[in-house]
Amino acid sequence: MATLEFGLDFWNPIVCITAFLVLIAGTYLLRSRGQKKYKKGTAQTQIFLSGEEPPSVEQRHIKAHNIYWGFFQALKGYYDPTIKAHTGIINDYIIWFTAIATATAAILFIVG
Repeated sequence: MATLEFGLDFWNPIVCITAFLVLIAGTYLLRSRGQKKYKKGTAQTQIFLSGEEPPSVEQRHIKAHNIYWGFFQALKGYYDPTIKAHTGIINDYIIWFTAIATATAAILFIVG
C-alpha cells in the first residue's frame, strides 16, 4: 500500500497559521488594488437587464417551488406519499425518530 509523505513527521500549527496569514495578506493586497470608482447607492448598484427596467422585488423573487419543479416532478411517485406523512407537528417527528431508533437498536442487538 502506498503512503503519501510530505517530509514532516508531525503537524506543525505554526506553519499552518503562518501560511494562512500570508494568504490573508495576499488576498487583502489583491483586493485593495480593485476599482476605486465604485460608489454604493448609485446607478452602479442597480440591476442591469439589457437596458430594460428591472421588475419589482416581488416579481424578482423566485419561489423554491418553481426552482425545483423539475426535480419534484421527476420524483413525484416518491414525494406524494411522503408529503402525506409530514404533518408539521413536532410530536409526530419525535415518535417517528424514537420508533426508527428503537427498531435500529433491536436489529443491531439481534444481529450483533
